[in-house]
Amino acid sequence: MNTVVDPPVRPLAQRIGAILWPSFFAAGVTTMVFFAVIDPLELRDITFPGLEISRELGYSIAFFLFWLATAASSLFTWILLRPSGRFNRPMPER
Repeated sequence: MNTVVDPPVRPLAQRIGAILWPSFFAAGVTTMVFFAVIDPLELRDITFPGLEISRELGYSIAFFLFWLATAASSLFTWILLRPSGRFNRPMPER
């Protein structure tokens, strides 16, 4: 019989950190690149002209949206890379 040995389960803080830290870094880089080309006030005037949004608030909103998107990407990658042996146990013989 072929037995599969799964790696140990990592602590929750390590798993969350492995998702949030790379996505935080990617969101920071993405925000810098995006706003090197786009002015937040011009973007506001095109999308929500009635709202009073400052540049700083525009940067902050965009950063958190980029962070959410990259965190979702990291989460999906983590889900896909989980060891299948933990979830696909063979059925016991009767």
